[in-house]
Amino acid sequence: MTQRIGIYPGTFDPITLGHADIIRRGSTLVDKLILGVTTNPSKNPMFSTEERLSMVEREVAELNLGNVEVVGFNALLVKFARKQGANVLIRGLRAVADFEYEYQMAGMNQQLDDEIETVFLMADVSLQPIASKLVKEIALFGGDITPFVSPAVRADVDKRVAEKGLLGDY
Repeated sequence: MTQRIGIYPGTFDPITLGHADIIRRGSTLVDKLILGVTTNPSKNPMFSTEERLSMVEREVAELNLGNVEVVGFNALLVKFARKQGANVLIRGLRAVADFEYEYQMAGMNQQLDDEIETVFLMADVSLQPIASKLVKEIALFGGDITPFVSPAVRADVDKRVAEKGLLGDY
């Protein structure tokens, strides 16, 4: 039987409790789950690729999952998946807006390689509003991100915000 290798790609800037939920659940669907930490300059990253890789590796170690590996990449997702021997792409969905984008991406990926299947996992209801972009925004305006990230990630974000300075003074 062929080993089922999955890729859960993302910028993870920063990694949230929502990501951790998808990682935990996704890891049960495959023999090996590779977290593909990628670059996306259009997302205006708070952390460098190296910092995000380190952060994700630390958070994955805390999850204590034996079949999860963290790999950085800067390539077309299906090319990265092929190189890793993956046959499944795992994507998390929070809302209908996510579905429209992810549906389009799944279709494009299928056109590029029809042997790689996309699996969508709905975010846990309690974690659905969490998005890295919003976590960064809340932190940059001095809000409390404790409900959305682990204590270690919160410390990383707090440190970066202290370096950059708050955006507002309300």
